[in-house]
Amino acid sequence: MIGTKAVTKPNAQSKPSSARPAQSAIQKDILPLEQMMAPDETNVQAQPSTEQDNNGTLSPAPALRFEGFFEPWHKRQLMDVAQIIGGGTPSTSIKAYWDGSINWFTPAELGDHIFVYHSERKITQQGIEHSTAKLLPQGTILYYSRGAGLGKTAILATPSTTNQGFQSIVPSPKELDSYFIFSCSNQLKAYGVSVGGGSTFKEVSGKQMEVMPLLIPSLPEQQRIGTLFKELDRNLSLNRAQLEKLTQLKTSMLEQMFPKEGEDVPRLRFDGFTEPWSQHVLGELGQVISGIAFPEMVQGGSEGIPFFKVSDMNLDGNEFIMCSANNYVTLDDIKLHNWRPIDGPAIFFAKVGAAIFLNRKRLVLSKFLLDNNTMAYIINTELLDRYFAFVMFGLLNLPSLVQNGALPSYGAKDVSSMLVKIPPLPEQKRIGAFFQALDERLALQRAKIEKLEQLKKALLEQMFV
Repeated sequence: MIGTKAVTKPNAQSKPSSARPAQSAIQKDILPLEQMMAPDETNVQAQPSTEQDNNGTLSPAPALRFEGFFEPWHKRQLMDVAQIIGGGTPSTSIKAYWDGSINWFTPAELGDHIFVYHSERKITQQGIEHSTAKLLPQGTILYYSRGAGLGKTAILATPSTTNQGFQSIVPSPKELDSYFIFSCSNQLKAYGVSVGGGSTFKEVSGKQMEVMPLLIPSLPEQQRIGTLFKELDRNLSLNRAQLEKLTQLKTSMLEQMFPKEGEDVPRLRFDGFTEPWSQHVLGELGQVISGIAFPEMVQGGSEGIPFFKVSDMNLDGNEFIMCSANNYVTLDDIKLHNWRPIDGPAIFFAKVGAAIFLNRKRLVLSKFLLDNNTMAYIINTELLDRYFAFVMFGLLNLPSLVQNGALPSYGAKDVSSMLVKIPPLPEQKRIGAFFQALDERLALQRAKIEKLEQLKKALLEQMFV
């Protein structure tokens, strides 16, 4: 028996406010940035989109700049501020070239990493000397130069080599900041895709990369911009890691707080609950209802009762509970068509088509209607706690009910006959409250990541030319 301390309820937090202007978002969402900026330089200020250079010629400048930088950005080619260095593969038949201490990266190892530290395979100094592989310094931008991943980038965290799938960018220390040019990855990719050639797959050469046109500011301004985006990326990485931990926690708790097949008690329970769980068919605990035809002539309304479609599950805020819809119908519409709105709580899900195999379910708490590609399971709240029912229903494999035919589908009877196990109502409420709080934490974490991603996108658009 495991006490309540073993099942810790996450702290619920309030939802974040709507997006703020970029300047205040930088200061509030990314606290370390205040420490990076001098007291008189905490403002990122709007600037004209063009400025005059020393010859009186208009030169481009970004819309948003750190305070104290006014010089126009300069036109350069990549080879003016960096070296482009390809890679190579030592002969795999000569053991003396392999299993050394020098990293040797392949494109598949970049993944979504910003910095890369260790390669799967390593080579020796002899391997470098007898191949076209080159030892690249720390801070090099690895640039994948061929195939479907053309333009993918990462920063070397330690001196390393690569195979021939790269045209790596080695910044000149007095001309180009590594994180500044890494933050231009979208431009680097777009350029490679536009100039790359090849019949089997696209490939961009070192010569082509060397003549890539750039607009860059002075090195001090590059460093300020690079530091800003480095901190922003660090925050994104930390928050994504936190989301992954919360996701893993939920998966683990679902496995431990519901009985396995053939068992009638879970491995993990709150203190005070000892009774075995009882088995039922879903039809004993609620009612399954199919959706109805939704005439096109009444679609598109913005007021009244929501008329849900499968696509509404994709709307922001509908990740767990259906809070909004693309279509609403008025009381007049309902009377005219003799529709009968469903009272929540209920669980909404697809019943026909490819959407079935996504196995998605959503909780609905208020009155609603649903179209004929969907179903709802109306929860009997005298027998089921609504959030426990939602979590339990989420564990059901609805695609296993699919009937053979041209269009995958299942019926209300199929769903109603599915077997489930439930504990007494008081234990359901404890379990439901735990997972509701955990889902709220997950939603908040996703919203925080989305907010940071939007902030980064806005700053990339405004702080580069």
